[in-house]
Amino acid sequence: MPKILKKTTTLYLCLLVGLFLTSIYLTRERYLSDSEADNVSVLTGLDVLLSQQSEGLEGKTIALVTNHTGLDKNGIPNYINLMELEDVNLKVIFSPEHGLFGEATAGEHISYNEKNAALPAVISLYGKTKKPTKDMLENIDLILYDIQDIGARFYTYISTLGLVMETAGELGIPVLVLDRPNPIRGDRIEGPVLDIAYQSFVGYYPIPIQYGLTVGELAKMIVGENWIHPTPHLEVIQVQNWERHLWYDEINLPWIKPSPNIPDLETAIIYPGMCLMEGTNISEGRGTQSPFKQIGAPWIDGANLAHELNKQNLPGVVFSVTNFTPKSIPGMAMNPKYLGEQCNGIEIIITDRDAYRSVAIGVQILLAIHSLYPSQFQLTPFIDTLWGSNKLRYGIISGLSFEDITKKSMLTTKTLKIRCKDYIIY
Repeated sequence: MPKILKKTTTLYLCLLVGLFLTSIYLTRERYLSDSEADNVSVLTGLDVLLSQQSEGLEGKTIALVTNHTGLDKNGIPNYINLMELEDVNLKVIFSPEHGLFGEATAGEHISYNEKNAALPAVISLYGKTKKPTKDMLENIDLILYDIQDIGARFYTYISTLGLVMETAGELGIPVLVLDRPNPIRGDRIEGPVLDIAYQSFVGYYPIPIQYGLTVGELAKMIVGENWIHPTPHLEVIQVQNWERHLWYDEINLPWIKPSPNIPDLETAIIYPGMCLMEGTNISEGRGTQSPFKQIGAPWIDGANLAHELNKQNLPGVVFSVTNFTPKSIPGMAMNPKYLGEQCNGIEIIITDRDAYRSVAIGVQILLAIHSLYPSQFQLTPFIDTLWGSNKLRYGIISGLSFEDITKKSMLTTKTLKIRCKDYIIY
């Protein structure tokens, strides 16, 4: 690589770190000043580790799996905290999809080829390498995992967790998961359990779409159910003061968008159902400022679709008419469906989030579009990957009702809820 290009890349990474830290501090101040006085005061696993259990890290060489969400209660990134601890050697940082700073859009491969003087070695686990190799973990005594999840099976952060734990099991390296709250509550399970024949990076475990666990509880279940081989020694640093029925805006932690297209809590609530649109020729709103909250296509009549859905009186939601033109937005969407074309469709408006059922709403919308536009609407094979089987696709094509499509799925969910009992922490 030419010297001038190396210098430019290094300067860019340093600038990116600086901008990231500045934005985090500003975000924290804004959210803390606006926070409700009666919100529950929660300590994440990272905060508990730093304030109560940091002596367990002394003398260890550490690998950290994290991204921009790995902040302490003061808005300081976990890797900065670890680098300031005495007798702790943070040797390498692994980043998941979207990058260490949340800078990459969905599906965008990143690599950190240049050494940044402000950081240890940084290795992306999204691209050619999704599972750390033996060489990457040479002389590592302990792996820390600290990423804010959103509680949906599609989210690839939990797939990265499993692949990291697989390598850790192979090499005999213990794993320490720093737990964080499930932002869309931990007392809700919805959607079909994945058929392992459809395992992929967006569905790595036989769990429902909305699986109702924290990432620490899920890690315990992954090990306890032998979903990876071999399993590592696992320890979870628990969240303090969090309860399963709490939404993320009912606790004191600021919202840091976990990925570019999940800008707020409401989008996270909608996401488990509306992500199913990615397995169709319907725009899921990528390339707009309201991804997943609005969906459409050039050939849809938004008024007809909204009317068809609103007359069903679905719980906790109404639908309004909208139109939008997907654009290429750096960091959010590089090549969205219907780029530059006007899409007509609906906006999803949650009226009662406690009554709203995300996956059920997603299926109802798919059925309504198929009913209104049978010749234009297309389901792609990717819908099978997202749903975790081919039952949704074949059910829609065959003209089955919502009840017939979801009945068996909900039975498997109840079974999993019973299995989860051994892994529940909170």
